[in-house]
Amino acid sequence: MQVLVSGGAGFIGSHFVRSLVSGAYPALAGEVRVLDLLTYAGRRENLAGYDVELVVGDVRDPDAVGKAMVGTDLVVHFAAESHVDRSITGAADFVSTNVVGTQVMLQAALDAGVRKFVHVSTDEVYGSIAEGSWPETDPLLPNSPYSASKAGSDLLARSYHRTHGLDVSITRCSNNYGPFQFPEKVIPLFVTNLLDGLRVPLYGDGLNVRDWLHVDDHCRGIALVAEGGRAGEVYNIGGGVELTNKELTARLLDAVGADWSSVAPVADRKGHDRRYSVDWSKIHTELGYAPRHTFDDGLVETVAWYRDNRPWWEPIKAGANA
Repeated sequence: MQVLVSGGAGFIGSHFVRSLVSGAYPALAGEVRVLDLLTYAGRRENLAGYDVELVVGDVRDPDAVGKAMVGTDLVVHFAAESHVDRSITGAADFVSTNVVGTQVMLQAALDAGVRKFVHVSTDEVYGSIAEGSWPETDPLLPNSPYSASKAGSDLLARSYHRTHGLDVSITRCSNNYGPFQFPEKVIPLFVTNLLDGLRVPLYGDGLNVRDWLHVDDHCRGIALVAEGGRAGEVYNIGGGVELTNKELTARLLDAVGADWSSVAPVADRKGHDRRYSVDWSKIHTELGYAPRHTFDDGLVETVAWYRDNRPWWEPIKAGANA
């Protein structure tokens, strides 16, 4: 099998690639090609030592995508702009990469006769939910430019199945954490700041709720969808651990031996969704998915990884602060 992974040098994509090459998903075994533009969050170092073909290219470029797609059996489409704060200050890149880039990928897959296309999305497309959890049939009500662009890409993916018969499945995950996550997201930002004796910014009252999903569980869910997911279907992938940002902060402080004097309250983010929660019973029932990582163990391991891998993240933060 020839597998093309777009965005495969980023946080989640590179974990999927490393797991695939290491034999974690035997049903998908074969040659792996990564298509990544290597922007700020996509890094060669994330794939160092793994037997993959890295093609540096833009998902918005039909020529680059068409060449990368040759011979492909399975596409797993991770490539996206994904940071909400960046989308608030500059939405154009999110629309062009997430919407136009997805359309280019879908068209190239159709033209190349690809057998399966997995489009990786986010729970943020549903908006905010006060109680209960979203099933896959709930309407899309995105509230940020990022989530709106991902909702648009989801609808394009669905349309290529309905219009052209392309075997497309869509996954929507909750908040990911784990090693190699770019230190602009909350867990690696807080951990690396605290390890350096710096304060961490806590939005608003800190009571926004997120469901936390270890990147390894997320990628295993994606692999299950790639192997057995039904064409045209959406699959939520959750971690089953809901925490307020304040509760998460408390756990991170404990993990590094800091206290609340290290927390700096800041003004809330514009349009900040109050709570996310996905119902992942569908992927559990159909494909046997369940998270294997407890949050307590996963967080300890993640903090230890950042403590032990300063050479990976220190240059990133030094460049951001230059």
